[in-house]
Amino acid sequence: MAKGLHVWESDGRSVAVDADSLFWAQVNPVRGRLPKATVGRLWRPASNGVNKISPDSIFIPQDVLALYQRHKEWLLKRMNNFRFSTELTAIYIDPTDKCNASCAYCYVPAKLRKNGRSMTGKELDFILNKLARHFKGSGRKQVVIFHASEPLLVKDIIFRAIEKYKNIFKFGLQTNALLLEKRDVVFLKKNFVGVGISLDSYQPSVNQRQRPSGLQGGNFSRAVRALEWFDGYNGLNVIATVTKYNVKDLPELVRFLHKKKVSCVLLNPVRFTRMAVSILRPDENDFAKYFIQAVEKAVKLTSSTHRKIIVGNFANTILAIVAPEARRMMCDISPCGGGRCFFTITAQGEMVPCGEFVGIKGFSGGNIFKHSIAKAMKSPVFVSVRGRTVEKIAECAQCVLRNICGAPCPAELHSLGNMYQKSVFCDFYKQIIQYAFKMIAQGKVKYLLRDEPLNNLKYEYKLENNGLATK
Repeated sequence: MAKGLHVWESDGRSVAVDADSLFWAQVNPVRGRLPKATVGRLWRPASNGVNKISPDSIFIPQDVLALYQRHKEWLLKRMNNFRFSTELTAIYIDPTDKCNASCAYCYVPAKLRKNGRSMTGKELDFILNKLARHFKGSGRKQVVIFHASEPLLVKDIIFRAIEKYKNIFKFGLQTNALLLEKRDVVFLKKNFVGVGISLDSYQPSVNQRQRPSGLQGGNFSRAVRALEWFDGYNGLNVIATVTKYNVKDLPELVRFLHKKKVSCVLLNPVRFTRMAVSILRPDENDFAKYFIQAVEKAVKLTSSTHRKIIVGNFANTILAIVAPEARRMMCDISPCGGGRCFFTITAQGEMVPCGEFVGIKGFSGGNIFKHSIAKAMKSPVFVSVRGRTVEKIAECAQCVLRNICGAPCPAELHSLGNMYQKSVFCDFYKQIIQYAFKMIAQGKVKYLLRDEPLNNLKYEYKLENNGLATK
């Protein structure tokens, strides 16, 4: 396993990284016979995908080593606490199994989307009341997100619940916008609900191919109409699922969304929690190429217009480097947030570690109508997901980037036969992390993060000539 400080060389850049504490510094290393105290090991991503530590000796500047020695134990303690704590920060509720679309990549089985059940208003109220009692005294509003299939099929019970519990919870809603009306937008904005709208392309035909719907105009026209109704609402983001069909559209999608006053877009890789979805996989090099172009487009638009748009998952990669504990998306943490920082309650009331496990048998930690939240958190299935760490994955254990990418996603990899294997998009993540270090070195962080985390950043360690800092 790669322990201690190693130098990662890629694309002409050298970064000294401790994979465990996430101490890092950009350096100008020198090879040769040097005092033992200043010799590290060189790490390069291997072309065959198996990462190995090179026997080559490499010099790490003494001031970097001294800084590392002063901070490593404290950073490691905080990283371990961040990674292994089980404090819940969000609950996802799937109020219905049903959907009015038929997305090719959906992780919810088609049979369930067609013939599944929906919660009653009484059941939803029971769940929220139980959550309120569980979190009583926590000192902050917990986040509750209505998700999976299409929650607006039961919008009446959702909106009543938001009205009743808005002083207790922060609410979020993920929707394909097919049923979204202008009065709904008014209600959501009035109650400060975080809203995610699914839109995969700026081209209607490509979007319809990925997100087919029987309604005239499909998801594209209704999503665009909704974006205009939201009119720059700060609580809005757009989520695009990236496949081989829309991967080339990513840069222009960013431009299109910026014109619609969207401030955040997530460009998420398609997940293979259903085997049939694997045919949609984009080429990793193409994905990296167009993803990077999308980020560059966002930076250019932000800097030239002074109206910010960020790529949310790239922002999370930047935070994973400069402020690891400030990460909000828990898919790229090891262990991931499933069954640890959040879990999903299905329309049947089953508590599963993450929505990606909805269609996978054997991952219920109990039923919310019968069992306690505490029991679910201690259940064998939740514990098993929390036990999946990068240190237990052969390829990842040798990778100095393992706690930046986190090797997602356990549900996906379980579906592919073994949870303990590297990410399906391992090479993509390496390229994106490499690009993130480049953007940090160029001083572009101010264009890549939301204003709130950006304004809260401060240096904890710094070398003027060598190091950049965390948090």
